[in-house]
Amino acid sequence: MILGPAYAQQPGGALLSAPSLPGTVPGLPPALPGGAAIPSLPGGAQQDILQRLLDAGAVAPGGTPGQPQPSPMTPPAAALAPQPPVARPAQPDEPLSPAEAFFAARLPVTPPLRQFGYDSFRSTIPGATTGVGFGAVPEDYVLGRDDEVVLNFRGRARHSVSARVNREGQLILPDMQPVPAAGRTLRDVRDDLSARTARDFPGSEVFVSIGQLRQVAVFVGGEVARPGMVVLSPLATVLDALMSAGGPRRTGSLRAIRVGNRSVDLYPVIAGEGGPQPDLRILEGERILVPPVGALVAIGGEVSRPGIYELPARAATQPLNTMLSLAGEALRPSGNRFLLETTDSEGRRSFREMAARDALRRGDALMVQPGVDAQAGGLRLSGHVGTPLTRASAGRGASLRGLISDPRMVRPDPYIRMGLIWRAEARTRVRRLMPFDLGRLLAGGPDVRLQEGDEVILLGLSDVQWLASPAVQRALRGEGVATASPAGAPTGTPAGAPLGAPAPAAAPMDGECPALTQLVVAARSAPQRFAHARAAGFPDYGTTPCPQIFIDYPNLLAFLLDQSVLLLGEVRLPGLYPVMDGTSMEAVLEAAGQVTDTADLASIELSREPAEQTGSIPLNRTTLDLVSRNFAAVRLSPRDALRIPRGFTDREVGPVTVMGEFLRPGVYDIRRGERLSELIARAGGLTPQAYPYGAILTRESVRQRQQDGFDRTARELEQGLMQVAAGQAVAGTRAGTSDIGGAISAGREMATALRQARAAGRLVVEANPVVLAGRPELDVLLEPGDLIVMPKRPNEVTVVGSVLNPGSLQFTTGWRAERYVRAAGGPQRFADASRAFIVLPNGTSVPAGLGAWQAGGPPVPPGSVLVVPQDPSPYENWGILRDLTSVFGQVAISAAALAVISRQGR
Repeated sequence: MILGPAYAQQPGGALLSAPSLPGTVPGLPPALPGGAAIPSLPGGAQQDILQRLLDAGAVAPGGTPGQPQPSPMTPPAAALAPQPPVARPAQPDEPLSPAEAFFAARLPVTPPLRQFGYDSFRSTIPGATTGVGFGAVPEDYVLGRDDEVVLNFRGRARHSVSARVNREGQLILPDMQPVPAAGRTLRDVRDDLSARTARDFPGSEVFVSIGQLRQVAVFVGGEVARPGMVVLSPLATVLDALMSAGGPRRTGSLRAIRVGNRSVDLYPVIAGEGGPQPDLRILEGERILVPPVGALVAIGGEVSRPGIYELPARAATQPLNTMLSLAGEALRPSGNRFLLETTDSEGRRSFREMAARDALRRGDALMVQPGVDAQAGGLRLSGHVGTPLTRASAGRGASLRGLISDPRMVRPDPYIRMGLIWRAEARTRVRRLMPFDLGRLLAGGPDVRLQEGDEVILLGLSDVQWLASPAVQRALRGEGVATASPAGAPTGTPAGAPLGAPAPAAAPMDGECPALTQLVVAARSAPQRFAHARAAGFPDYGTTPCPQIFIDYPNLLAFLLDQSVLLLGEVRLPGLYPVMDGTSMEAVLEAAGQVTDTADLASIELSREPAEQTGSIPLNRTTLDLVSRNFAAVRLSPRDALRIPRGFTDREVGPVTVMGEFLRPGVYDIRRGERLSELIARAGGLTPQAYPYGAILTRESVRQRQQDGFDRTARELEQGLMQVAAGQAVAGTRAGTSDIGGAISAGREMATALRQARAAGRLVVEANPVVLAGRPELDVLLEPGDLIVMPKRPNEVTVVGSVLNPGSLQFTTGWRAERYVRAAGGPQRFADASRAFIVLPNGTSVPAGLGAWQAGGPPVPPGSVLVVPQDPSPYENWGILRDLTSVFGQVAISAAALAVISRQGR
């Protein structure tokens, strides 16, 4: 196909328009805009089609297909066809206008009130052509110059004609006389053409429609964002013109816009009022002027649409009801109070209340408030319930049973021995807690009448168990407490919040529990108030979260402690349980999970404080015999303490562990008075490789005493060093100062080593079953927590200390300490052989016998440790350093025992 000179084709089929040359005639493009190929046509046909497109304004020489060209009668800005409004990107909040700043100082609300209606014009992109440019054209549309009319003839004459209204306002059609069209409605032109067709073309009819609409230019001025000429569709309205100009400024009026010779009020359109609507049509060449904003009033508070509203044009006042309708009316149907802030004759701000028949004037600020902001006739159920709810105090909500009409409203595991009614006194409005027995109510017991404003609080078993938590125990001692974040969902509304208000979703951010803070203050101000709760002796271990109910109701914790009974001993859930006065012991034990099977029901101890706290009546303590399990006969009162002891048994409370060369090593429970020989027999006896002489028994009480001895020796050593240093300072001599300083440093290191040394807690015992059978006085009594390790028979002797080659040597029968020291290379230069000692396998120590007059010492058994200390002669003046030999001997014994235990553990 031959391309016209106005187009050039690039690779890929893209078309580029070339500059129009003088005297050249453009041709058709090779393809349609959608990509379909155009059939090959003769050159004359192409020129004819192109001319029709040019006449329709679709393509111009040097232009692009599909782009409408400006009409000779329209300004150059009208080159683009009307487009639908394009969404404008979100704009940041505009600064307050002078009027908005004026009313913000009078009605301090957040966010500040904004002028009504102006945001409706902030939704289009600046410069975009607006107005309806698509869809059906109404019958009363008035045609103008350059409008395109499409005629489809059917019948004897079958063809279609498109014609534009020319400058003379006529339609020039083939085979017909010119038809006047400009200034006439589409209905009139259609009727005229139908009549002409019936006359000039008998047997044919014509269908008339509008093709391309013309464009009109209007001037928009005054208080708008972009004043000037705007190009619109002929179907556009005043709103479209204002939107094209960026919309009115907040300093411009929306109720007195001048359009030609008439005034337009946009409030009925923007506010959606159903009354008479303004005439928003515009004509070509009309001027739209936005004057400065008129009188303004502000309406805030409890209305549907708070804002700043403009009074009608030339209106000095406006009825309150009319302005309230603009604001969407008050949220309440009745009981409203209209507080007006106005200006007096001297410019002072004054307040007064308005009636519905009063009028507002320029600068008035109206706040719509409730007449009495209080709740009436409401009840609240919160706490351990599925969903907190509000009920009316009349009807079913008049009593507790009516409020809790279905037991399934209560969550599982409630504490049924006490519920609470939080009631405010009618005159003083002071709230107080009133307890009731929830279990008796659910079982069909007496009902309780409720009053207006009551809040019923139900407790969960976990809430009550928290009364014995470490956090509460610390608070009872008057210590500062910090708890973890609350667990579970919120259980009620905060104290003092109105009924029906949403409950908070979390605890305070710092993790503190307000109920514990109040409890600390109460415990410090009255130390004897919670004496029964302090006497519990619950372990102070761990950190528990503060239940949500004590965050919502901080006063509840101290009240429940005052009303609680202390349960100790053989119950499944010991703790503090709030009760009503006269609650049976059976009901409290049911909440605590009942007594255990090992309880001694013949010696139950009940402690009760006197009813009159005069100080002269002692605490009443009674022993109860309830073997018959008649718990219902015992009535309890708040602050009672009930201790249920365990029946006597000879089983100890902790196990004993045996390791090493036993036939059946493991963990064994023991009875009171059980001895080592009995436990060895229960463990199946010893293996042939067992070495009873080196048996190790460690005990926690012995370990603690040994550790205390290490610490005491370290303190004495440090005190001795201080005395030596002080004596040297008093003497004032410099001789041997460096030696003394080095000795003091060494002593401090020894003291640190003593503190860091770990005591084994070894107890020297006889573990040979044969010996124990012949000498029962050596059979040691066992205690819970004992550890018994039976090693294998060793085959070495260890030599440590001041020898040339410390280490372990093979055991040789008959060798004495002297032979082992010689085998280890002999003593060092500064070794003190006279103080050498042997740590025997059973944990005892004996002299090694290495002195000049000691004949080499006794024979050394296998598994022994031979210790050769250093000669302390350089420090003879400090007797405390010489006494460390025995301490280091204990450290060596502990180290040897721990080494054996570690080997057997692996």
